[in-house]
Amino acid sequence: MYFVMIRPQQKRRREAADMQNSLAPGDEIVTIGGLHGTVTGIADDQVVLEIAPGVEVRFARPAIARVVQKAGEAIPEPDEAPPVADEPESPVTETRKQD
Repeated sequence: MYFVMIRPQQKRRREAADMQNSLAPGDEIVTIGGLHGTVTGIADDQVVLEIAPGVEVRFARPAIARVVQKAGEAIPEPDEAPPVADEPESPVTETRKQD
């Protein structure tokens, strides 16, 4: 029972704590509420995020769900742009009576 339920929970908790402790300014993150932002400052138990140019908010460290991109890492460029499909002609035709 211990190895099936408790051990995996402890491992996930430890991984989340390690991720939250390794946060640094410039990291792009997502909160548990789905808010995307960039870390601009870190205090003992709080993280300051910039969610829009000039807009900063404070979050508790446990509210950080995941790191999207670490500071200084390059975003991989896609090999080629996806093809743009031509829009099909609409089957609806407009017919109005004019009085």
